[in-house]
Amino acid sequence: MNWNQIEGNWQQFRGRAQEQWGKLTNDDLDVVEGNRKQLSGKLQERYGKSEEEAEREIDDWLARH
Repeated sequence: MNWNQIEGNWQQFRGRAQEQWGKLTNDDLDVVEGNRKQLSGKLQERYGKSEEEAEREIDDWLARH
């Protein structure tokens, strides 16, 4: 699966994202709207991760879906 598929079907994947990253609120996921950079930024903000860590987690999550 590629990110374009996630972005196009964000409403279906937002629940999976919230399961993966429980600190993300519904408002956070509304802001993200499937945008990978926004998701990375929210992970950095909520979890105190570096950009590289956040991107790596997103890549791992994407590989599983």
